[in-house]
Order: sequence, then C-alpha cells, then structure tokens
Amino acid sequence: MNNWIQKNTLKGIFTLALCAIWSISYAQDELINATKVAIKAGNHKELGKLFNDMIDLGFDGEKGSYSKTQAEFVIKDFFSKYPATDFQYVHKGASKEGLTYTIGNYQSKGTAFRVLVYIKDVKGAFKIDYLDFSRE
Repeated sequence: MNNWIQKNTLKGIFTLALCAIWSISYAQDELINATKVAIKAGNHKELGKLFNDMIDLGFDGEKGSYSKTQAEFVIKDFFSKYPATDFQYVHKGASKEGLTYTIGNYQSKGTAFRVLVYIKDVKGAFKIDYLDFSRE
C-alpha cells in the first residue's frame, strides 16, 4: 500500500509540474500572439495594455525608459509616422536570464524595421519589458 501511495504521489507531482509548465508556455504564447496582432494593426492602445509598468523602447538606436502611459504615446507617434503594412515573427527564443524574446519584421510603406521584443514575468503575469524597432 505504501508503494502505491508513493507512486501515485510522484505521478501527481509530475502531472502538476507539467500543467504549470504548459500554463506558463500558454501565457507567453498568448502575449506573443497579442503583441503580433497589435503591432500588425498599428494599434497603440492594445499594445500598451501589454507593456510592463516601466518599459524600454528603442527606435533606430535611440533608446529610452518610459512609463506605460508615456510609452503608449511614443508608440502611437511611431505608428502614425510608419503605418504598418505587415508584421511577422521570424524567431522566438529565451535568454540566459530566462527572458523570452521574439524577433520580427515590421513593414511600412517603403521602410522595413527589425523588431525585438523582450517579455518578462512580472508577478505572475507576462508583460513586454523591451521593444526595439531598428531600420533595416
């Protein structure tokens, strides 16, 4: 009977661990997909909802740290200057520090940007912590 309890306890722990891993992966994928949709649509309000409270933004080598509200206005200005015609991810990975990142291609009329997005776990919720648009 003791053996049976130990085996089932281990199975339960293993199952819970798998569920936790799946849940984290699912939450990251949801944020990544929502980010793609917002960038592709040039929707600064929806993208702003995904930002960390403080976010680092970069545009062609100029970088700055902004509050979530400030960042939304900055990205609105970028989208008005460079309206999106397309946005696609080309790579997804993780850094040694555990940050998930994506690299994508942003197209605007005659101008292309390489986009780097860092995603961070902030108190159990995934948020965009860094967003960089670099002209190609």
